[in-house]
Amino acid sequence: MVDAPSPIRLSGWALVLGASSGFGGATALALAGAGLDVFGVHLDRRATLPSAERVIAGIEALGRRAQFFNVNAADDARRAEVVAAMEQTLKASGGMGTLRVLLHSLAFGTLKLMVGAEAKDVATRAQIDMTVDVMAHSLVYWTQDVVAHGLMGAGGRIYAMTSAGGTRALPYYGPVSAAKAALEAHIRQLAVELAPRAITANAIRAGVTATRAAQKIPGYESLEQGAERRNPSGRLTTPDDVARALVVLSHPDTAWITGNVIGVDGGEDVVM
Repeated sequence: MVDAPSPIRLSGWALVLGASSGFGGATALALAGAGLDVFGVHLDRRATLPSAERVIAGIEALGRRAQFFNVNAADDARRAEVVAAMEQTLKASGGMGTLRVLLHSLAFGTLKLMVGAEAKDVATRAQIDMTVDVMAHSLVYWTQDVVAHGLMGAGGRIYAMTSAGGTRALPYYGPVSAAKAALEAHIRQLAVELAPRAITANAIRAGVTATRAAQKIPGYESLEQGAERRNPSGRLTTPDDVARALVVLSHPDTAWITGNVIGVDGGEDVVM
């Protein structure tokens, strides 16, 4: 993970949803290296909690503050508690409106078929609803709250992690694919509605990356091998590749970039 200072200097706070590992963990560290303090939301039990603790330690080693919440980011009541805690922190430091970055990197959903021979292999209404709510709709609710409470103002950046699966079909990926497509639609709408506030919104389409979440996809090994073989840059995307790109995109000079799906994949998506 990126754990060294960046030549790009930012100030204020970042909110990372899914902050304990993968894209979220790497980005939390990279943004801290660029000068941001970090609010992190993650959902970890005892076995994976050390991952969150390492990210917190890394942020603090860079001289930045880390305030993490081990809660379900898609739960309305827990979200309200986190927003209230962030508001209290920002008010105490005189920093209302200084939330510079919101990264939505929640990867929790069902990996099942839409239609199958056996019921156990088929996604239910509840599973599809949960997947789209966590991986797409929750972005809207967090954005509504940080804007309505005055935590994010002009110069804010909103990012959401999408994937090539948002426009393609993969076995067992249907519910997640639907969530990614919805997420990209939300980003477009948020970009339009937030433009008068000088807040940008972009989706980040990473290449195939060996994250904890990706490795749960059935057939992931062949997906990884194909991506590595196809990528003109000769390797898979890493969380650090994405984290560094987000630091650059958070520079004040990028304020005219909004409403896009931005590929961070070494050219993987343009090769057949």
